[in-house]
Amino acid sequence: MPKLLGIAYKTVKSGLMNEVLYANVTQLSGVEKDVFGHLGKRQVTVLSKQQWLVACQSINVDLPWTTRRANLFVDGIIFSQTDVGKHLKVGDLLLEITGETDPCKKMETAYAGLEAALTPDWRGGVTCRVLNGAMIHQGDTVTLLVAE
Repeated sequence: MPKLLGIAYKTVKSGLMNEVLYANVTQLSGVEKDVFGHLGKRQVTVLSKQQWLVACQSINVDLPWTTRRANLFVDGIIFSQTDVGKHLKVGDLLLEITGETDPCKKMETAYAGLEAALTPDWRGGVTCRVLNGAMIHQGDTVTLLVAE
C-alpha cells in the first residue's frame, strides 16, 4: 500500500528544507509555511521514493530526499506524463497532478550530475494543485485516482 514517507517545506526561497511529521495543507497556502505554497498549479511538489532511488543510483550516491526540495515524499507510486490531471489522495488531502517538477540548477549545485539524473522519466516528481485542504501525517495512505 503506497504511503507518505516525508513532509518538508522551506520558509524562504533557496532556504533549508524543514522536515516535519505532520502539516496542514490548504488551498490558499499549500503546505502551511512553505514559501511557494500560493494559489496556482504548483502549490505542492511530490517525489516518488522509487524514482528518487533510481536517480541517486544512476550517479552512485545516496542523498536524502530533501535534496530534491520537494514537499512530499511518497513510497509505492511511480509518476509519469499520463498522471497529469489525475488526483493524488494523501490521507484526507486531495491533490490534482498538474505537471512535472522540472529539475533545476539547484540540483546540480547540490550534487554534480543530479540535475541530469532527475530529468528522464519524471524522476524529479510532480507539481500539484490543492483541491481540498487537510492535515496530513507521515505514514498516511497515498492513492493515485483517475479524476472524475
